[in-house]
Parts: sequence; structure tokens; C-alpha cells
Amino acid sequence: MTVELVPVRSAAHGLAALCAVLALGWAAEWRRGGGRARVVLAGGVPEGRGGRAWPEWAARWWAVLRGRRAWLCLPAAGVLALLGESPLPLVAGALAVPLVGRRLKAAELRKERDARAERVVALCGAVVGELRAGWQPAQALSFAARETGALGDAEAPVLAAARFGGDVPGALRWAARQDGADGLAGMAACWQVAVDGGAGLAAGLDRLEAALRDHREQRDRLRAELAGAWATVAVLALLPAAGLALGAALGADPLRVLLHTPAGLGCLVVGGALEAAGLWWATRIVRGGERA
Repeated sequence: MTVELVPVRSAAHGLAALCAVLALGWAAEWRRGGGRARVVLAGGVPEGRGGRAWPEWAARWWAVLRGRRAWLCLPAAGVLALLGESPLPLVAGALAVPLVGRRLKAAELRKERDARAERVVALCGAVVGELRAGWQPAQALSFAARETGALGDAEAPVLAAARFGGDVPGALRWAARQDGADGLAGMAACWQVAVDGGAGLAAGLDRLEAALRDHREQRDRLRAELAGAWATVAVLALLPAAGLALGAALGADPLRVLLHTPAGLGCLVVGGALEAAGLWWATRIVRGGERA
């Protein structure tokens, strides 16, 4: 049995060593690139290792890892490969990288959508404040848009339409196509009514801001109510790891059983499929509640 495990053990050690070498090379290349950028942009010499403050060093590394957090699956899989003396965890880690990256990207998009919605609410309040201070609508919109950054990529066409007498409602409706900027469609309607019917723009935007704030508070209450469901999903995701840790603490060596025996491999495949299906179904239920 020991002779048969030698090739598998050597392959696992080789793959783990390759992951470590690639990680070190990537880190060294990033440090060299950062040093060259500081020389070019600042016109000086890169600071010494002792001259860099710890918070700055940590912030730089976090900025690098933030966009590549999915690749952390590979070091974790390498540790499991070494402990279990099998290359299967590395294969699973490589397959998990795109899936985890997709989930992280979706989470980032949700955060950006919520942040843009907050900026749209702030834009409405800022325009109302400037209008009541005596500014013209175009001037109030231009100032508030630059202060809040709520228009995003559509800021230039909207401000150009406001400055040169263009179709401001149409530009706002086009800007409302951005994810999370639905409130700009309401602002476009208020602007259209104020231009065509002579109604007060400040009053309409004030009511729009109140409606958007009510919607945001309702969404926050719903998310607070669903926090328990998300905790259940997290517990469901961590149960297999907890079971493996408990088995290892009891001396059962679960990794060797799962990775080196036919029955263990069968249990690993079936259990992994059931775990993935359970996580998908639980997440789908919670997401459906959020959308409703």
C-alpha cells in the first residue's frame, strides 16, 4: 500500500511546491512593479523595507488581493493536498477558482449598485438644496452631480445637456440604465413636468428623495430579516469542514479515507454534489425573498 501511494504523494508535493513558487514569483514581480511605479511617478528612489509603515504595506497587499481573492483557493487546496497526500484537492481548488471569482464579482456588483443608489438619493437632496438657495436648475444639477458623483459614466452628457439647453430628461433616462441608478428616471420625470407644466422642480425632487429613502429603508429591513437565513446558508457551507476537523481531532484520519479508498471517493463525490445542490437551493430561496 505504501509503494502505491509514493507516486500520488510525490505528485501532490510537486503540485503544492509549484503553487508556492508561482505565488512567490507573482509577489516578487508585484513588488518590482510597485517600485518602478514609485520611481516614475514620484521621481525618487523606492523606500527601504524599514521605511515603509505597516498600515501602508497591509493596505497595498489588501488592494492586490482584493481583486484576486478567488486565487486563495489554490493555497488552501495545496494545504489539503499535502495533508491528504493526494492531488485531488488541487484539482478541486483549480475548478473552484472561477466559481468563487464569479460569486465575488456578483457581490462586488451588488455593493456598487447599492452605493450608486445611495448617491442618487444624495443627488436629489443636493439639487433640492441648491434650488431653494436660489440657483437655476441647470446650475444646481451641475454642482450636485459633481459633488455626489451619482451620474457615473453618464455625467458628461447629462451636464452638457443641462448647460447648453439640451434634452436633460432624455439624458437622465439614459443615465438611469446604469445598475442601481433607477432613481434617475424619477428625476427625469420631475424635470419633464417642471419644464412642460411649470411645476416646482424642488417640490417634486423632495418627494422623490423621500420615496427613495423609504425604499432604501424597506430594503434594509428586509435584509435584516433575511440575516438569519444567510446565517443558515453559511452554517450549511461550513458543516463539511467542521466534520473533517472533528474526525481529524478524533484520530479517524478522514482525508486518507476520502482520498485513498473507493468508498471514501464515492462518499466524497456524492457528498460534494449534495452540498453544492443544497447551497444552490438555499441561496436561490434567500435571493428570491430579496427580489420579492
